Amino acid sequence: MSIKLSILDQSPIAEGSNATEALQNTVQLAKKAEQWGYHRFWVSEHHDSTTLAGSSPEILMAHLASITSSIRIGSGGVMLTHYSPFKVAENFKLLEALFPERIDAGIGRAPGGMPRATYALHDGKYRDVHKFPQQVDDMIMYLNDSIPSDHPYVGLKATPVTCTNPPIWMLGSSQNSALLAAEKGLPYMFAQFINGEGGEACASIYRERYKPSNSQPKPQQAVAIFFACAETEEEAERIASSLTLSMLMSEQGMSSKGIPSPETAMAYSYSHFEQKRVQENRKRMIVGTPKSVRRQIEELSAVYEADEVMLVMIAYDFQDKLRSYELIAKEMGLQQHGK
Repeated sequence: MSIKLSILDQSPIAEGSNATEALQNTVQLAKKAEQWGYHRFWVSEHHDSTTLAGSSPEILMAHLASITSSIRIGSGGVMLTHYSPFKVAENFKLLEALFPERIDAGIGRAPGGMPRATYALHDGKYRDVHKFPQQVDDMIMYLNDSIPSDHPYVGLKATPVTCTNPPIWMLGSSQNSALLAAEKGLPYMFAQFINGEGGEACASIYRERYKPSNSQPKPQQAVAIFFACAETEEEAERIASSLTLSMLMSEQGMSSKGIPSPETAMAYSYSHFEQKRVQENRKRMIVGTPKSVRRQIEELSAVYEADEVMLVMIAYDFQDKLRSYELIAKEMGLQQHGK
């Protein structure tokens, strides 16, 4: 089975750098990803973060689509519970009108930030996650111009009216998201970089419970995972050490001035408990040489019965990041495009 490789970039901010540089790195990576033959390039939504710069994926997507020509550009994802499905649908309709058949509308129910950011997004009110399934239905309805005749908004159009509609991808890391994607007949991206446990079971549930939809007659699933790749195992581990410590700091609520350097990470004294967490978090990562990473990607693809793997990389040095993506693109034989 031929495996498509894609990228989710969270615009990480390295210690000593800033958000402007992080976003410029995302722009540069998108251009390179297209040259190297990656299938999709998605960007994320995070709020009130000192380590991740992307807060508005639709705006960033518009810029990335304008400086590329063929790679699919998407959101990984828009946190739908914060917003009006009608407005989100119009955002994606506009993107689709500007860049036909290149846009992916990835959505999720996670908050994308700490509670104070969520309160700010909801004017001090609680976020109602229980309305998410209905919001998904509403977004499908608006995107596909399929408002029922007995609906209060019958005749309403999500504009601009387009000849094509962007596919809605369900993003998730639990059985609930797998079941919801299956019920709604949507493509499903399991976030193993968030949850290292249970992905195979979620993928199986998604396939077994899938209900065909007009836009998606067959199940389509993919998996996203952290990775780091280098010419040697030692160098790959050195690069990945920044992510290892960053994940631990996030879990424990430790203050951060950005993604730590490998030197800082390798000098850190891990407690016994922290060492256990590091081992557990390795389930969320693929690390190694190009041949080793390729083997792990192929194994992951087989486990999920998915023909697409989305790679997520958090690195201190942007050049290490570029090299990692280039190495695995060549190892996997992606179709290289001219500069």
